[in-house]
Amino acid sequence: KVGYRDIRCVESGGPEPGVGCAGRGVITSINFLEENGAYEDIDYVSYDVLGDVVCGGFAMPIRENKAQ
Repeated sequence: KVGYRDIRCVESGGPEPGVGCAGRGVITSINFLEENGAYEDIDYVSYDVLGDVVCGGFAMPIRENKAQ
């Protein structure tokens, strides 16, 4: 959705608590955005993800050079 000053915002959810891997949801969301052209013609991308969960899946975007 395009908002104030042409800012585009997206929110995605993850699995129910205690079921599945939230990290997998993060990488699935990023892949979906890439496949649908969300990163075309933009200057900056910011992610806000859970940081208090111990899950290797949260490292996937970093390993694939999709985040720093």
